[in-house]
Amino acid sequence: MTDLDIDLVLVSVDGSEESHEAVDYAIAVATEYDASVHALYVLDEDVVRGIDHGVVDEADIADETEAFTDSVAQRADAAGVPHSNSIAYGFSMDVKTVHPGSVVLDTAEELESDFIVVPREDVSGTPGEVLGKAAEYVLLYASQPVLSV
Repeated sequence: MTDLDIDLVLVSVDGSEESHEAVDYAIAVATEYDASVHALYVLDEDVVRGIDHGVVDEADIADETEAFTDSVAQRADAAGVPHSNSIAYGFSMDVKTVHPGSVVLDTAEELESDFIVVPREDVSGTPGEVLGKAAEYVLLYASQPVLSV
């Protein structure tokens, strides 16, 4: 058995409680492997449609995502783990193949991440909890090791 060589842990988040737990696991993995963490905040379909139709204020969404990514930064800093973050639309009105799972995997490839942590949420239909739908897809198709929490 060989050891994993992990330099970057990608954690997908959506602001839910499960996302907070996923961040804690991502930081733990990064600490163990002396790696960095990248938090990818994935916006759900309702938010994306609302932004596109002008009924959701992008500034409000930016404030919400910034508050969450600030909490990620604080926890990573406390653990001494280098970190970064980004925001992505988990849905496209123009491209049918864009969905939360594909966004996570595309970002993992683009950033050359070595490990993915994804929250496994109940699909309750609650706005913002987009990653419950993505976890199974990521588990099935990721080329990196995946931890679903």
